[in-house]
Amino acid sequence: MLEEYDYYIRLYDYYGSLLTEKQQKYFEDYYFSNLSLSEISENYNISRNAIHKMLKETRELLKYYEEKLKLIEKSKNITKLIKNLDLDLQDKIKEWI
Repeated sequence: MLEEYDYYIRLYDYYGSLLTEKQQKYFEDYYFSNLSLSEISENYNISRNAIHKMLKETRELLKYYEEKLKLIEKSKNITKLIKNLDLDLQDKIKEWI
């Protein structure tokens, strides 16, 4: 469960700016502020079910973006390549990133 939680946060780090303002607010309230669905629904005066549905759609959208753009996968591959370089070159690359 924690692994899945971390995965969605990582997806959000990469693709969160592609979401609507509402999707961002609900996601951040749930994942970063650790609010329950009930608390979020009270804050925005909408049903708990609507929050649940929006969060589910948001997670699916974040996964879709990764399937298409593969930024996390590419980042992991770049990190692996950097680890195989000599230390001077690693430092120079890290300065650019």
